[in-house]
Amino acid sequence: MTKDLNFAPLEGVKVLDFSHVIAGPLATFYLAQLGATVLKMENANGGDVMRRTEKGRQAFVALNAGKQSHVVDLGEAAGLARALELAATCDVVVDNLRPGVLERYGLGFEAIRSINSKVVYCTISGYGQGSSDLASRPAYDHVIQAATGMAFMAGTEGDPPIKTGFPVIDAATGMQATLAILAGLRERDRKGCAVQLDVSMTGASLQLMYTFACAALTTGESPARVGNQGYSGSPSADFFAARDGWIAVGANTPRQLMRLLEVLDLSHLAADQSYFAEPLDPASPASFVRSVNPARLKAVIADRLSEFEAHELEALLAERGVPAAKVRTIGDFAKDAKRLGQVSTVTLQDDVVSVVSPGLGFGAWTRTR
Repeated sequence: MTKDLNFAPLEGVKVLDFSHVIAGPLATFYLAQLGATVLKMENANGGDVMRRTEKGRQAFVALNAGKQSHVVDLGEAAGLARALELAATCDVVVDNLRPGVLERYGLGFEAIRSINSKVVYCTISGYGQGSSDLASRPAYDHVIQAATGMAFMAGTEGDPPIKTGFPVIDAATGMQATLAILAGLRERDRKGCAVQLDVSMTGASLQLMYTFACAALTTGESPARVGNQGYSGSPSADFFAARDGWIAVGANTPRQLMRLLEVLDLSHLAADQSYFAEPLDPASPASFVRSVNPARLKAVIADRLSEFEAHELEALLAERGVPAAKVRTIGDFAKDAKRLGQVSTVTLQDDVVSVVSPGLGFGAWTRTR
């Protein structure tokens, strides 16, 4: 078994890409990295706006390397004819323009299906094509974070809404579109039919919040805002201040908490009835830790953790099987990950800019027998 450096399962697939900014271009970037030929159709009035962001050409290259860029003016007969010619022979069309734009030019799903009976047609929008009263609304990442409740997931009760500090929904929408297109191609091949895909930013947001979304759709309830506390709700799963910064600790189970308490020289707390109704038992079935006085337990742990260096504690807890990590900036993580070989990188290149990318985010190996 060898790692396949030319992993291209989509070789031979042709994608007509009417997308811009992040969500659509990220989806077609993945397709290109998987071997598809992606024809990026850019408007004649400056092309993709990402070419002109304050981050410079690097941001554009990170999302569009490996694609073939074509300038097209759909308002001119020659440009529209060229787009229709390409649509008639492609496998996939991706539409991430304002809802309704391609339909007005005769490039919507039904129009393309009439000249390409096996096309996989993926629309990407803020609210989805099935939302009759919202389908035409424009949307941006932070607007959808607000609309779907994500902005009230971070922080604690009483805090103002908090936006996730990067375009998380744009990225998730791109990933969701890639998944949908791959499934669409499989269905096309299985049934010999055209496939229409409707990917929305709101849908991607709910996938990111999946367990909470299930609860909200089932009961209408919204979860309490718990700040940096881990999903388990254990008082020892949180972010804590250390001497040189912050550390995230995930002592969720009795076994993990007992090992944390050993490191902190607080083992006596494991049998203290003022913290636990029953003594912690490392042999008990795995379950999330609960305390009769979680706030006080967290305070005691936090006080002791503040005496340690975060990097020192990270190593000590790792040796004992307790999930923990020093809180780093992405720049710090990138430097360490490259040095330690934690990530597999790909260098993306255009004429003047080179970008180091995490690529597809997974490794691939092939077996010949």
